Amino acid sequence: MSTVEEIEHAAEQLAPADFGRLVSWINRRHHEQWTRQMDQDAAAGKLDSLFEEAEAERQSGQLRDWPPAQA
Repeated sequence: MSTVEEIEHAAEQLAPADFGRLVSWINRRHHEQWTRQMDQDAAAGKLDSLFEEAEAERQSGQLRDWPPAQA
């Protein structure tokens, strides 16, 4: 059995409150990793084309708000 399988099995045994704590921790950890990766990609110039595209759309008046305004 792999470590992940062991963790999954252990998670299935948790009381609901403890499972909720685990989910919160995993979500927080995932968000932190995603943020670090985005920061690294931005610093490395990997997102420059997206920034340039958004700026061009802003200047041409095509950039839309997100989320869209509710009707």
